Amino acid sequence: MTIKNYGLMWDRDAVAWSGVKGSAGHLTGMGPIGAAKKDQIKADFRNQIGVYILYEDRRVVYVGQAGSGNNDLYSRLKNHITDHLADRWDRFSWFGIRNVNKDGSLSKQQGELNRTLKATEIFDLIEGLLINVLEPPLNKQGARWKEVDQYFQLKEGWAAMSDREILMAIARRVEDGGYD
Repeated sequence: MTIKNYGLMWDRDAVAWSGVKGSAGHLTGMGPIGAAKKDQIKADFRNQIGVYILYEDRRVVYVGQAGSGNNDLYSRLKNHITDHLADRWDRFSWFGIRNVNKDGSLSKQQGELNRTLKATEIFDLIEGLLINVLEPPLNKQGARWKEVDQYFQLKEGWAAMSDREILMAIARRVEDGGYD
């Protein structure tokens, strides 16, 4: 088991949470970062399992895990919108163990440990995760991960719209009697 992909500092307000236009909600990303545009894949990380970090103004406020029972990444994050952390975070990072398939879906494989890991592999995994999350200013080297892909967030909902598009959408709703 090892980290297969991750996303850093994704914006909570740019997630398509359920209930938006009848959608079941999703966590959409594009990547891997660094790959040629033609080789990048749009993927939904809704069902990813692994660990996640919540931030408020770039400060770590919570660390959790997704994958226990039916608690995938999306459901864990969605719970935090209404629980005791509701107003205490605005961004999140995640580190997942499910591979991205060529069609953008995630593998069903849980990434169970099926081999013995060397101590150096474990140290590289932990060190890389901490470097990515904490961003220590004196670390010049990044994570020493092999075959781990970073994805950037695709913004959705209001966050994906320009100011002009937002104003036009509001104007249409007012004209249609959508607002009192």
